[in-house]
Amino acid sequence: MAEAITVTEEDVYEALEEVIDPELGLDFVSLGLVYDVEIEGDGEVYVTFTLTTPACPIGPQVSEQMKEFVGDIDGVSAVYPKMIFDPPWSPEMMTEDAKFALGF
Repeated sequence: MAEAITVTEEDVYEALEEVIDPELGLDFVSLGLVYDVEIEGDGEVYVTFTLTTPACPIGPQVSEQMKEFVGDIDGVSAVYPKMIFDPPWSPEMMTEDAKFALGF
């Protein structure tokens, strides 16, 4: 009998590090653009994220990348990216490395 594979938040965040902001050249996790990850028992992953500005045109592209990279994790049955703009993103949400890379 096959054992169910448990997907962890760490697995999901690691996959989300592959999603790169094309303008800034840094990943969404380091930029602080991923607000929340929820994993349901049946392998459904819900990713709440934002963009650096509401006018940013890459939303659909980012959602597709999230589905692709997170969907590649063993045990993930579906990925549901949800883009929000409240609270608005600010540079303080970035990791120290990202701030350094962007000169903050």
